[in-house]
Amino acid sequence: MTTTPQILLGQTLGFTANPFADGVAAAQHHRHGAVLVEAGHVAWVGPADQLQKPPNAQTTDYGDKLIMAGFVDAHLHYPQTAMIASWGKRLIDWLNDYTFPEEARFGDPAYAATIAARYFDLAQSHGTTTMCSYATIHPESVEAYFSEAQARGLRALAGKTCMDRNAIPALQDSAQSAYDDSKALLEKWHGVDRLGYVITPRFSPTSTPEQLNALGALWAEHPDCLMQTHLSEQLEEIAWVKSLFPAACDYLDTYEAHGLLGENAVFGHAIHLEPREKDRIREVGAGLVHCPTSNTFIGSGIFDLAGLTAAGHRVGLATDTGGGSSFSMLRTMAAAYELGQLNGAALHPAQLLWLATQGSAQTLHLESNIGNLAPGMEADLVVLDLASTPAIAQRAARAETVWEAIFPTIMMGDDRAISDMWIGGARRTG
Repeated sequence: MTTTPQILLGQTLGFTANPFADGVAAAQHHRHGAVLVEAGHVAWVGPADQLQKPPNAQTTDYGDKLIMAGFVDAHLHYPQTAMIASWGKRLIDWLNDYTFPEEARFGDPAYAATIAARYFDLAQSHGTTTMCSYATIHPESVEAYFSEAQARGLRALAGKTCMDRNAIPALQDSAQSAYDDSKALLEKWHGVDRLGYVITPRFSPTSTPEQLNALGALWAEHPDCLMQTHLSEQLEEIAWVKSLFPAACDYLDTYEAHGLLGENAVFGHAIHLEPREKDRIREVGAGLVHCPTSNTFIGSGIFDLAGLTAAGHRVGLATDTGGGSSFSMLRTMAAAYELGQLNGAALHPAQLLWLATQGSAQTLHLESNIGNLAPGMEADLVVLDLASTPAIAQRAARAETVWEAIFPTIMMGDDRAISDMWIGGARRTG
């Protein structure tokens, strides 16, 4: 974090409300805008000609590029970085054939550190400034992730993934070790610098009731932490859950019965929810995370984004690396748009950008800190080049509105669109 005030000039985009509820007017765009960054936070945003410039401020002029909040990836598996885009499997086979053998390597601290650094390099190259990740059962995997995030000054969240059945022996812990390891990691890392610990049962099929109970007890002891897991991703998975928990009324009940449902719960996927599950999730205020590239890549189904947001659910957006096939939140937004089209709901660019920033931040209960370009927010910013490739540039040149100019970057953009980043008020180097 630099102590010298920084002025960033360019187009600016922030949100005063949720565009799903309040329409496009919820977005605030300045064609010739300015951002004042002081002490690691956004101090002012508005038209450049209205800025009262501090006498010692440094200025960076981005021209026509778009300055906005950095992307927030609300659900991912950093240990799957090296095996992303593995061919041709449904969820359960994909876990057994690709995921579990790779995750078994993370007991090696050196390997975990190598992949953590590689993951953060890739994610940041695509404009992601906050990430919420699953680790593996190994404490070493959590240590590597948090150590790397801390060194980069990132706001990042993660937790030890807990599994005591239905996985290869090298990836099984126990109810007691899941509790003990998670508690030790939580006490070491939660709230340190910009880091947050997340209690993390992988999903009901890989945890016995005893382990779920242990993690529910840990969450009750530390209710300020998030709890993340998977819910209703594929129909085969749901049938498997019913066979393993015959007394449960539905998938969600396998969590609630063990103290793993509450406002700070974050459920990934949630594609095939039953009416009771939707009502109960909304009632407690738990968050849902849409993972569109994963849902198509693994053939899971179409998330009802329009219906769930209209019903008042908190929804974020995520790459689901490496079940998702891209590290890019731009590609993730494009996939969300495409799935919305298949589901009869055309998402506006303002809605897509909100999902990838403020929506994800809300799902992680970080909306007061990150995910918006507004005074008081931490200065985690991305600068988008809206003409990063010839194909995008020629389309954007014909734009008659800001949204027509932005949308080609959402649909066709990649890491070349990330012109610059600021992390905690410091310009990224390298």
